Order: sequence, then structure tokens, then C-alpha cells
Amino acid sequence: MKMKMKMGLLNSAACVVLVVVSQLFVVSLGDYINRVSEAYLSALGDPGMKNPNVRVALEAWNFCNEVGTEAPNMGSPRLADCADLSCPLITDPIDRAPLGVKSDCVIHHRVNESDNNLRAGDKFPVSDFKPYTNPDLYATEKELYLASLCEVNDSSSDPWQFWMIMLKNGNFDKNTTLCPENGKPVSRIVTDRNFPCFGEGCMNQPLVYHNYSRLVSYGDQNLSITGGFYGSYDLDADLGKGIGNNSYFSASWQKNLSTGSWIFSQRLTTSAKYPWLMLYLRSDATEGPNGGYHYDGRGIMRKLPVSPKFKVRLRLDVKQGGGSNSQFYLLDIGSCWKNNGKPCDSNVLTDVTRYSEMIINPATTNWCRPDNLVSCPPYHVTETGNRIYRNETSRFPYAAYHLYCAPGNAKYLEKPYDICDPYSNPQAQELVQILPHPEWSVHGYPEKKGDGWIGDPRTWELDVGALSSRLYFYQDPGTEPAKRVWSSLNVGTEIYVSQPGETAEWTVSEFDVLVPEGVGDNGTMPY
Repeated sequence: MKMKMKMGLLNSAACVVLVVVSQLFVVSLGDYINRVSEAYLSALGDPGMKNPNVRVALEAWNFCNEVGTEAPNMGSPRLADCADLSCPLITDPIDRAPLGVKSDCVIHHRVNESDNNLRAGDKFPVSDFKPYTNPDLYATEKELYLASLCEVNDSSSDPWQFWMIMLKNGNFDKNTTLCPENGKPVSRIVTDRNFPCFGEGCMNQPLVYHNYSRLVSYGDQNLSITGGFYGSYDLDADLGKGIGNNSYFSASWQKNLSTGSWIFSQRLTTSAKYPWLMLYLRSDATEGPNGGYHYDGRGIMRKLPVSPKFKVRLRLDVKQGGGSNSQFYLLDIGSCWKNNGKPCDSNVLTDVTRYSEMIINPATTNWCRPDNLVSCPPYHVTETGNRIYRNETSRFPYAAYHLYCAPGNAKYLEKPYDICDPYSNPQAQELVQILPHPEWSVHGYPEKKGDGWIGDPRTWELDVGALSSRLYFYQDPGTEPAKRVWSSLNVGTEIYVSQPGETAEWTVSEFDVLVPEGVGDNGTMPY
């Protein structure tokens, strides 16, 4: 059943897409490449978010980064909005319109409603893609199919596909075996960890509505596109009557008329049944597995950043924080390597997802303390490369860490230790969550609580490569240090188990990832 909603639901968090027509003709690929210095260039297909056309996709995951079961009357939870504007130039100087552009512009959709409505078992319009009946496998194939429709090819560079909006439901039903344990299938979940779940079906996929990009006019000189995604995890929600007590999410994009950057606006609201929700804007690799995802995916990052030499630039404006349990990530970086330091190969029993996240919600405290060493990494590395062990209470910067947890398949952990949640990834995971602190501010990160929070919008230039090279990640003793290649960089929030109605709202713009000139697709440097 086709489901449509009125544009009026796209509220302040679901703004319109504004495209200044003149930009369509003055921006070249060379203009896209935004250099920080002679040594750095953009790794993205859409540097600084200045591409004039729409390239956005949406993915939704259950607790263990799979689909499980598709939502009723909805397609597989992968959608895309990829739209190109075409505006004929005027050649007659007497009849020249403002900005030298005719008003009879047209929009070309690369993805239509029938593409987005595809669900498990449906045949793809192209025989190259397999119509799996398994919802998990079908979603991965659908992402590849949508990417093939959206792909941008340029003779002087590698192809790219889209920015990714990611949704995740934190409910986990321990009475099911939908999620493996550290990558291992189990016949029964046995754990003393607590997870939210209202009962059977709590791990459902969301209702997702899509207002397809369309042309609108603003005055005599500007043409615009408007569109967006929004919806709810509450399957009985009637958003036509308003949000009410339901969970809610929205994502939209608009043009900043002064900078030329897209502004991505997002909103996330919890409900009684869905107290733990996540919503991110992702910059993912254009091929191969992405952070937390062991299938072949698509994205916008044509060159993969490698520690210690890469930077991230973005502008973030937090409107609402999402409550005290909102782990708002200025930046979340994701990668994968084995405990012996070797690259991942999609073997979920030995691969390990590695995350590092800078949380800027000032309500987030440091669980890493002298009286709680289990939540601290074994040691901290200073800017000068010195190690400070966590039991050196007069020197260790406990306030710089919210939480550290170790991978569940590690064999040589140093006590005391805590294992990361073994169910919320398709394989074991390791997590380093950091907080604003002078230790990190030397790399452009927030220095103290409140920096960059509500009422303090900022443009950040983060030396992510330098900081990430200092972080402790587990490796088996005596193994060659892993090459830290990052396949996913995200901005957004994880509203951890909270009261109903907690709302986060924010905008991201001018996002760019900068790598040394000459970096290859897999983060390799020419020699």
C-alpha cells in the first residue's frame, strides 16, 4: 500500500531544500575540492556539501544492525532521494532572465517510488541484483541497487553515491535469537544486562515517509527543491494528526545561501515504547563494509582516511539536546580490524568493529574514575606520546573519558575490564567514548563541557587523525599494530534509555573529510 503524508509535517526540523540556480553553472569539480593546505584535499564526492544536486539515502537498523522483519506496508528499510536539476541557459542577451537562467527548469529523479517500495522477495528492475527473501540480505542488495541509480561518475575521479541518514532502534528482545553474541549465533540469550523491550515485536523497523524532491520557486530569482524523510517507530502512529506521544524522526536538507553548503536538519523524539533511539548523518565509504556493518555498502567517501593524518571540518548547531541521556556525538568514527591487527574480511567471529565517539552533551559524566577503573582504557597516550596508566591516579585524565569497553572476543585482556555489549553489532565491538577536555582540544576538539552545545553553534576543524592515533584499542600481544583506516564518520545522537518525549534537534553543514594528497581508495599512500 502506498503511503503519503502532507508536506506540512516537515516542521522546523524538516526544512526545505533550497538550491540557488546560479550555483548549478558556476561550480565545477575543481571548485568542489576544498584544500586545507597544499598537502590535503577532500576525500568526499561532495566536498563541503556543495554539490547542487540531491544525493541522500536512508537506512534503518534493528538492535544488532540488521533488518529482522520489515515494517507493515513499508518497503525494505533502504530508501534514496537522488534528484538532478536541469535548467537551460538563455543565449539571447535581450531576453536574459535573472542569473542568466530560464525559469523552465526541470527535475530528474533517479529513484522513483517503485524503487523505494521494493521489499524482500521483490525482483529488482535490473537482473544484476538478487531478490533475496531474507530481509537482512535483501536490504543490503537494495542499497547496492539504489546506489547504482544515484551514482555520480566523473572521468577524473572515483564514483560516489550518497550521504546516508541512519536510524537505529535500541529495543532488544532477549526472548528471541535475532542477534548473535559477539558474532556467534546462539540458541538462547543468557545475560544479566538490561535492555528495553515492550514485548513481542519491539525490535521492529519504522514507518518511513518520503516527500520526494520537487521544484518550488522563491521570488523571481531563485528556484528551489524541497523534500525529506520522516516517520515513527510506533506502528500505530497517525502522523497526519500530529506527533502526539509517538516516537518521531525527520531528516531534511536545505541550501545555505551564503556558503553554498547543504544544511542537514534532523530531529529525534523518544516514546514510551521506544526509549532508546539513534539518528546519524553518515559519511560512509563508497564500497566495502562500513563501521558496524559487515556487508558491502555504499556512500560518499571516495578515499578512506587513515590515522594519524586526516581532518574533518563541519558546522554543528544543536537546537535541542535530547535530555540527560542523549549521547550527542560531535563525531563518531568507525572502523574494523582483527585483534591480531589484520584488516577485517567479513568473518564475524574474528572481525571487531572499533568506535570512537566525542560526546558533547554536558550532562554526560565520566564513568571512568579512580574508583571505577573498569570503565577506563588501560592507559592514556599524551600528545607527546607518553603513556599514563589508569592506576596512576595523580596523572591519568579520567575526566577525558566517558567510557571504555573491550571486545568480547579478546583473549588477553588486562584486568579489570568490561566487555562491550555483545549483541548490538553483528560482530564483537570495542568502544572508546571521550568527553571535552584539554587533552583533546589541542586537536581542535571541545576543551570543556558546554563547548559547541545549545546556543553555541560552531564550525569545527578537527585533527581526527592525530587524536585517533592516540586512543587505546586492544590488540593481541606481540602483533603488528593495526593500520587504523576509518570507513565511516558520523554526526548525530544516541538517545539512550530515556523518558518519553525527549527530543534532540540539530543541523549539520559544511561537512568535509580531508586527507593527504595522493591517498588511495584504501588509505594507501604512493611510495
